[in-house]
Amino acid sequence: MSARGSYDAGRFHDAYDKVMAKWPPGRESVTVPTPFGETYVQVTGPADGPPLVLLPGGGEATSASWYAQAAELSRTHRVHAVDLIGAPGRSTPAGDRHPRTVADLTGWLDALLDGLGIRAAALGGHSYGAWIALSYALHAPDRVRRLFLLDPTQCFAGFKAAYLLRAAPVLLRPTPRRTRAFLEWETGATPLDPDWLALQEAAVGFPARRPVTGPRPGPAALRGLDVPVLLLLAGNSRTHDPAGVAARARELLPRVEVAVLPDVSHHALPQAAPPGLGRRLSEFLAGPGD
Repeated sequence: MSARGSYDAGRFHDAYDKVMAKWPPGRESVTVPTPFGETYVQVTGPADGPPLVLLPGGGEATSASWYAQAAELSRTHRVHAVDLIGAPGRSTPAGDRHPRTVADLTGWLDALLDGLGIRAAALGGHSYGAWIALSYALHAPDRVRRLFLLDPTQCFAGFKAAYLLRAAPVLLRPTPRRTRAFLEWETGATPLDPDWLALQEAAVGFPARRPVTGPRPGPAALRGLDVPVLLLLAGNSRTHDPAGVAARARELLPRVEVAVLPDVSHHALPQAAPPGLGRRLSEFLAGPGD
């Protein structure tokens, strides 16, 4: 039996629920219809708080990955953590109509915000989710008050060759064992939550659609982005060169604050982040919107 044929939906949902139980009390789940299918969103925080939309990384990541930051962020914001459409999670694509292009992705987010009744929001993402968030900010800057990017991929630099070489077996022939070995290699000495790691393993073989990919945003578009941006890079990231990413972002983004988080790797974010990450994000989000 192939790895994808061995997917166990019950095991995945049990692992998903176990991580979601780490979220603060009062969380609710909503399902929002869009032209590309039903999008599942975790919602927490004061009902009258300014909205914050969180996008997880790619691969086996889900909205559950934000559990370690949810309590701090929801103190002041109405947090909406999204399961990406067509990716592991509880969002359900509408048959064959799932996002295939960057325009589809931004259209999906337009429809999601509309369905949530959000005119404009702060937007945050990790890894692939940060690429989606930046793409959306370039598409609809009037709907993004502030933007934070956690170790974004394909935004300011490409992947390291060594990372792609290590990732290839996981992408081509995924198994739970390969997924665990890859995550442990990339995260190094960073302790990983066993429940979160079990969720990554359980998501292997999920009937996901091919993720939307695209070129890095062009220099002219980035220079024209008049939105406050917080870029936080993983100091031990094996995905790309943090110093190179920081330099490129400072060169191109007119309103960016850049910092490198020590002693954390790409895949350890956002759940195994250094202490104080949630507070730092909250302080940034408390700034004036535009």
